[in-house]
Amino acid sequence: NLKGAKVFDPFMGSGTTIGEAIKLGATAIGRDINPVAYFLVKNALIKKDRQQIVETFETIKKAVAVRLQSYYTTILDNGEPATVLYYFWVKYVPCPACNREVDLFSSYIFSKHAYPNKFPQAQVVCPECENINAIHYAADSVTCTSCQFVFNPQVAAVKGQKATCNNCNHTFSIVKAVQKVGKPPAHRMYAKLVLHLDGSKQYLPINQYDQNLYEKAIRELSIRSNAYPVVAIQPGYNTNQVLNYCYRYWHEMFNSRQLLSLSILAEEIKKIDNIELRDLFICLFSGTLEFNNIFASFKGEGTGAVRHMFSHHILKPERTPLEANLWGTPKSSGSFSTLFESRILKAIDYCFQPFEIKPVQKKGKVETQKVYGLSPAIDFEIADSFDKLSELKPIYLDCGDSAVTDIATESIDAVITDPPFFDNVRYSELADFFYVWQRYLASDKVACNQTTRHPHEVQSEDVSIFTERLQRVFSECHRVLKPEGLMVFTYHHSKADGWQAILTALVQAGLAIVATHPIKSEMSVATPKSQAKEPIDIDAIAVCRKRDRIELKDNLANALSSAGLNTANQVQRFNLYQRRLSRNDLLVVYMAQLLKPLSVHPQMEIAIDWLEARRSQIEQYVEDIYAKQIF
Repeated sequence: NLKGAKVFDPFMGSGTTIGEAIKLGATAIGRDINPVAYFLVKNALIKKDRQQIVETFETIKKAVAVRLQSYYTTILDNGEPATVLYYFWVKYVPCPACNREVDLFSSYIFSKHAYPNKFPQAQVVCPECENINAIHYAADSVTCTSCQFVFNPQVAAVKGQKATCNNCNHTFSIVKAVQKVGKPPAHRMYAKLVLHLDGSKQYLPINQYDQNLYEKAIRELSIRSNAYPVVAIQPGYNTNQVLNYCYRYWHEMFNSRQLLSLSILAEEIKKIDNIELRDLFICLFSGTLEFNNIFASFKGEGTGAVRHMFSHHILKPERTPLEANLWGTPKSSGSFSTLFESRILKAIDYCFQPFEIKPVQKKGKVETQKVYGLSPAIDFEIADSFDKLSELKPIYLDCGDSAVTDIATESIDAVITDPPFFDNVRYSELADFFYVWQRYLASDKVACNQTTRHPHEVQSEDVSIFTERLQRVFSECHRVLKPEGLMVFTYHHSKADGWQAILTALVQAGLAIVATHPIKSEMSVATPKSQAKEPIDIDAIAVCRKRDRIELKDNLANALSSAGLNTANQVQRFNLYQRRLSRNDLLVVYMAQLLKPLSVHPQMEIAIDWLEARRSQIEQYVEDIYAKQIF
């Protein structure tokens, strides 16, 4: 029970610290420089009326559902109508040598099961007649059932970053071919997954009805006034990739039917008079954007079908995008109606009845069980300043630079946060994808800036700039912390500069690490991790105190070996549970241990120089521990 304690998160992101602190009875203060993060957390934690929310959804449904669904229908060969769950698209570019259109398939297999060994059937499009054939996922020779064309479904035009023209056999750079045209690659539909009236699903080729329906959507969109936000994509570390593919505006990441559907939906959301309700449905709309664009792709059968556009944590142009049914059906993934059920209603229910997850043994397997009654309902008003915090308003959320806050000096018991990492994903550049639509829809409470980027955001590829910005926030944390208060943060990095930056920022802010503990970080199945050679699956929790409240001492003589011994002991615990850590995992554990004596050294310059001079020795310690892991 943390009743009476004040907890502050200066990088609140999606608000985990705030929600958990409230559940434990604390007063929670959250701040983030990114307005998309602030908007999300505010809507997650604000006091809600479930009945009013459901009624609002039903009003939207009555107004637009039938119209939206009309753009996701087809007529079968027998003349019967069917709902389209997903349209499959492929990008194409003109061959620089012969000007023939080249479809950017890397394989003609466009659908297979997530567990293909158990469910081996896959779907393949014939490159000759575009008929859809059911095949074994590993087949290397297929005879089309329609035109009898024989082909290898595993091999298509694309290999890596290049494509080979089927007409003249010229191999060329895809991005250079796109740049030669000077606009984003064109797309065409080649298949669809339909839902029959009896509930069965079927993969079918695109027919003339589908083409006509899409042309109708283009015409409808063209006559709508102010149908969608037209905002340029600014150059940046995480946006240059799409700019290289000639995407210049955020709306170019959607096809015409998606833009029309979003425009119709947005028009209805704008009519909601209650600002708090409107903002909540803008949040739902934002979630829908993530799954309904031409950067989304198909995950396959046996799993949530739509792979959202940020699964790679980058803006990656998708060569074979998936267009989902935007309003959705009970069999849909990532649609407005299904996300209302799975996100909004679940969030409301969780706030009213928070629960924890307990692992339990069932038939030799570990399963999870929800445990209720440990926390009160999250059902509070949100304060709009630090001074207005009270028992009835125990949450204060703000959007702005966390280096400058209105929090009283020495008033915070614990700062608990997950700071940005040096040279990491520029989330503000990605967040602009959502922000341009939030501004288009939003109430007066949403900031009117053109972008979520901010000159003081703690991100930069320049380590000195990153360190200075992080130190400013840590210094503010030092100011607001009580003399015996704790700052606790999670961190990982694979580069020495990343660890030097965190050490410098901490010490310059007057803080020192007094304890560290390794934990599993975000999901191991996250795409950047599953594709990394030496993935980082471990975060270090660092516990800090004010340097003027602890004894500073020079303990560097045996620091390397001591950190090595402590790391080996911590790694052994993972090995006992059959967890082999990667080299980068071990670097995280080792560097966290090493930063403890460095951060309590009386002279920061000596500590930094010492660390800089021992990079090769650190690598050797990590390599030795890696080789000695025991199972």
